[in-house]
Amino acid sequence: MDYKEAYEKEHIKNAELAGRIADLEASNEELQFKLDRIKKNPLWKISKPFRSMMHWGIRQARRVANCGGPKGIAAKMAYKKRERAAMKQFGTASFPTPEQTALERETIFDRPVRISILVPLYNTPDGFLREMLDSVLAQTYENWELCLADGSDAEHAYVGDICRDYIEKDRSYLAAKEHMTNVSEIPESRIIYRKLAKNGGIAENTNACYEMATGEYVGLFDHDDILHPSALFAYVKAINEQGADYLYCDETTFKSGDINRMLTMHFKPDYAPDNLRANNYICHFSVFAKRLMEGTELFRTKFNGSQDHDMILRLTDRAEKIVHIPRLLYYWRSHEGSVASGIDAKPYAIQAAKGAVSEHLKAHGFENFKIESTRAFETIFRIRYQIIGNPKISIVIANKDHREDLRRCISSILEKSTYDNYEIIVVENNSTEPETFSYYKELETEERIKLVTYKGGFNYSAINNLGVKHATGDYVLLLNNDTEVISVNWLEELLMYAQREDVGAVGAKLYYADKTIQHAGVVIGLGAHRTAGHTHYKQPRQNLGYMGRLCYAQNVSAVTGACLMVKKADYEAAGGLDESFAVSLNDVDLCLKLRGMGLLNVFTPFAELYHYESASRGLDDKGEKAERYNAESECFRSKWREALEAGDPYYNPNFSLDRSDFSLKVK
Repeated sequence: MDYKEAYEKEHIKNAELAGRIADLEASNEELQFKLDRIKKNPLWKISKPFRSMMHWGIRQARRVANCGGPKGIAAKMAYKKRERAAMKQFGTASFPTPEQTALERETIFDRPVRISILVPLYNTPDGFLREMLDSVLAQTYENWELCLADGSDAEHAYVGDICRDYIEKDRSYLAAKEHMTNVSEIPESRIIYRKLAKNGGIAENTNACYEMATGEYVGLFDHDDILHPSALFAYVKAINEQGADYLYCDETTFKSGDINRMLTMHFKPDYAPDNLRANNYICHFSVFAKRLMEGTELFRTKFNGSQDHDMILRLTDRAEKIVHIPRLLYYWRSHEGSVASGIDAKPYAIQAAKGAVSEHLKAHGFENFKIESTRAFETIFRIRYQIIGNPKISIVIANKDHREDLRRCISSILEKSTYDNYEIIVVENNSTEPETFSYYKELETEERIKLVTYKGGFNYSAINNLGVKHATGDYVLLLNNDTEVISVNWLEELLMYAQREDVGAVGAKLYYADKTIQHAGVVIGLGAHRTAGHTHYKQPRQNLGYMGRLCYAQNVSAVTGACLMVKKADYEAAGGLDESFAVSLNDVDLCLKLRGMGLLNVFTPFAELYHYESASRGLDDKGEKAERYNAESECFRSKWREALEAGDPYYNPNFSLDRSDFSLKVK
């Protein structure tokens, strides 16, 4: 093909794509016009109360259906009651007893590191300041120093008075101590206070705190929040046992000055770079080795409002061992003017966060990306990466009969996909219905579709492995025949992650016909068989997910093979699908093999499809199929025993493995 012919072909392709986009935009405009006309209609406005009641009734009916009827509702209500009771264990009830306090204080570590806690002060209310200071003095690990930089104005001079009172209080405490575990030399006071000439904002004030720090590790603490008494002990334990150089924990917001009145409990995943790019899920309580700061700044004033997100992105890039402590050790006070009470309190934080993420992505070599706020929250982002080149994608679809399922699937690909450099490989396996072969004849007219025949008993892994052998693309997309494309840019959304060198498998968001969620990422160990299960299962399509998780791309242990994209080279390097898993768990097994190769697996909610699950092969809950599933489950548990015992790094151990809705683990 000469340059002129190639140019003309590319020109035609671009023109076709532009035409399809124009058609979609015209369709959207027409629908918006109709919607606006409906909303302006007086009858629509008058009927609002009735519609609200109707939608409420529909939601209740769906909840009843999803719970399996009245008995299911009763069981769920009973579970929620136990969950509410379980929440109490995370407040003051979780504080160490006098005996446990003594044990922790007497523990001697091989590395008794000093932790410098940085607290920038600015017009801090009296009560908030005292509670913050008391929570530091109450730490069971005592080798710390508290660095306070005070930018308060003249009307809040009491801030300095209180700090000086606490310095004297700590001096008295230390003077009365005959010895302190893990401290080679007892200081005169562990509280260092400096009154600043002017308020420089949170970034400058925190940097002033950092200038006072002498510890090997540094912790960042807000002036109106509270630490769990065992927070530093848990961190130093992880430093000694795991060599951690960056640490964080779970946290909760609370109101009315009572940490037992918790608003939002945030149980976090272990370090997940894609999650962190999308939103600052690490947040509090960050503690890190001071050496990570060499040659860089702590907080940068140009990112005021999101200076912590910027700092966390930079330092986690440098860290060698990031450890998440899955305990609720930080209490974030919600009050008027605090970020915990809502992003509206600090609107400039939105642009600062976008700027921090943008600089981070550029540092990793990404160009021409786009960062957008999502419907979950202004600082939870959708990141659109640039597609590099125009790589070919091989879509592998296993099929046995079910002509209409296959027709719907392929038609949706051909009609809706805006990315057009793909081939479809249909792997025929043991069909018997004449209409199936009649449809295959129709497919022969499509130059980008080819048919491959698999011979032998049904083995989903072997069938797909055969399809991949015939693939000519750089990327492989395993796709079930009972799926239907929703997002026109679904291939781009998957490819933008699959093309990254650090990514293995990428999965889509899948729905049942009733628009409830079938797949939004896989957690290992979840479910009755303790093998793997889908999170947010049967939640409505518009659900934001736990802490907004259904609104951003994130790292997961596995994604379903019903729609899974991976580099062909990585698929082959991992050995493809393990054919000992003939039907179930082969996709999870593949993802764990990719994870073992040091690759990240990603779930993106922006590639959406319907998945009419089990229409092709039925359910696995009865007779021979149940026996086979039990056998494959046992094989999976044996093969991945260590991974299952360690727990899913992207699913907090405080969550129940019996439920898919991020409910707390209860007794």
